[in-house]
Amino acid sequence: MTDTLRPVDTAVPEATDGNPKALKRSIGVVGGTLLTLSCVTPASTLFVVVPDLFGTLGTATALTIAIGSLLCIAVAFCYSELGTLIPSAGGEYAMVSTMAGRLAGWLVFVLSLLVVMIVPPVIAMGTADYLAPVVHLDPSIAGAGVMLLATLAGLLDLRANAWITGIFLVLEVIAAAVVAVLGFAHSERGAGSLVSMQVADAHGHTDTVTAMLVVSGLAIALFVTQGFSTAVYLSEELEHPRRNVARTVLATLAISTVIILVPVAAITMGASNIAELSGGDISSMVTAWSNSAVGTFVSLCVALAIINAGIVMVIQNSRVLFASARDKAWPTPVNTAFSRLGRFGSPWVATLAVGVPGALLCFVNLDTLYGVTGVSVTGMYLLVAVAALLSRRGSHQHTPAWRMPLWPAMPVLLIVVLAYILTQQETSYLLWTGGITAAATLYWAFYLRPRKDTRWLVSIPEDARI
Repeated sequence: MTDTLRPVDTAVPEATDGNPKALKRSIGVVGGTLLTLSCVTPASTLFVVVPDLFGTLGTATALTIAIGSLLCIAVAFCYSELGTLIPSAGGEYAMVSTMAGRLAGWLVFVLSLLVVMIVPPVIAMGTADYLAPVVHLDPSIAGAGVMLLATLAGLLDLRANAWITGIFLVLEVIAAAVVAVLGFAHSERGAGSLVSMQVADAHGHTDTVTAMLVVSGLAIALFVTQGFSTAVYLSEELEHPRRNVARTVLATLAISTVIILVPVAAITMGASNIAELSGGDISSMVTAWSNSAVGTFVSLCVALAIINAGIVMVIQNSRVLFASARDKAWPTPVNTAFSRLGRFGSPWVATLAVGVPGALLCFVNLDTLYGVTGVSVTGMYLLVAVAALLSRRGSHQHTPAWRMPLWPAMPVLLIVVLAYILTQQETSYLLWTGGITAAATLYWAFYLRPRKDTRWLVSIPEDARI
């Protein structure tokens, strides 16, 4: 807890009023919720991420996601309290830096950067599967195209993007609802199957899902609803952040959990057999339950949902880079570039820096990307929980903010559970994430720490303190 933050009055390049530049406040709870829900992107998560869970967890998939969602309530409480105390586009790193010190903030920034750089291309590569009824594309090329399109949209005004993503969100909710209705209408097994803990192996034989498999799967289950944290990244652009950040975080988690979990339960009950469920081909199941026209409609809605997710994730991620430059995390030329705002008020260089590498990542193997993302999200949540445990010390205990119930029991329990989940992850994923974190620590030790008066000066714009 040493080397904690000091108030910072110096400005990033191009600031003219003596305070760090703030983004324009232009959205309320509705717009923020639409953008945040679109980042969770329930339909694309349902159709792209959940099929992999079906392959390893079978009928235990719904149970695992439900447990993950319960854990996310505690996480959402931590985000809501910290997000109203520290409303900054830096998100997790601004919150953790302020509460737990600059090194802890830097490490959570690195973990969040891993997540924000990997997740968009992972989701985008699923586009090809759902455009198949219309056109056949290579998944990597389709994913790269989605990332570039999302980058162009990310350069626009945030209010315009809220409306664009809101329209797409309606379509993906309709797709999820169609899947839920069809699945329940063609149920092959009762509600008891949701806890029957069965999965098919490579030969089609039924195996039992162990408790350890469920615990291991929780890292991906946490990732399923992970996007609710976008409300914190948007806190500088939300009107009345002290009130609206918590409302947006909690509302988004509740809505996204319903949109994802209900269709998962329907698919589990409606699959013709365990082998079909474990195969995870949701589009084929929808077509079998209805007809090819309905299957095509659902697939196209999912494709739009993925594009929607790409737009919102690029918006979110560019704000992270913008805030890191404003807080002088990089050499001066990089800080100057990433903190530059375009004619629509968006950080255009940071947007390009997120979108273009994301297009290139579409050509990387998916398995490692999934594993590293799961470990990174779990580690990031753990550090946020530590910061929440420290949120009521010193002057912060008197700062007006939304306060979570059951503090400090809530963050303590969350720390213990998340630490245990990390111990159950595959060694290779832990090594990849640990290696990247170690390299970031060296950057901190040899570049940032020796320049503590001029680098990594995490601050909150004056307007964000209101």
